[in-house]
Amino acid sequence: MITVRRRFHIAVPLDDLVTYLEDFEHTEEWDPGTVRCVRVDEGPVRPGSTWRNTSRFRGRTSELVYRLEVRDPAHLVFVGTNKTVTSTDDMLFEAVSPSETSLMYQASLRFKGLARWATPFLRAEFERLADEVAERLPSAVAERHP
Repeated sequence: MITVRRRFHIAVPLDDLVTYLEDFEHTEEWDPGTVRCVRVDEGPVRPGSTWRNTSRFRGRTSELVYRLEVRDPAHLVFVGTNKTVTSTDDMLFEAVSPSETSLMYQASLRFKGLARWATPFLRAEFERLADEVAERLPSAVAERHP
């Protein structure tokens, strides 16, 4: 399994940041690997809500279906699956002040079948992607919450 973690301080109130990130369609704005992300079900975002996410990694496109597993006031967990990987995005939020939030973002990937043999060779690439998320996420949020 590959796990990458990054901590962000974002100049947005905790509730606003959680509301933004709980809609996984916004990954198009802050995740450099996401090409397209579309909500599959309808209604308010809640545990069980699902999205179809198309990503590009190392020149290849793949599709995962993500499900919101945990939606607490300061915690979100999304789990995406397809035939070769299970991806978990775990986000923990903490108010630093009324107008600033600390976000601990952890992405874990567990490869299945023959793909699991590539795990040791992909870690550096996922660390690079996590660095790009660290650059893009704060600015994407700032554009939505000036």
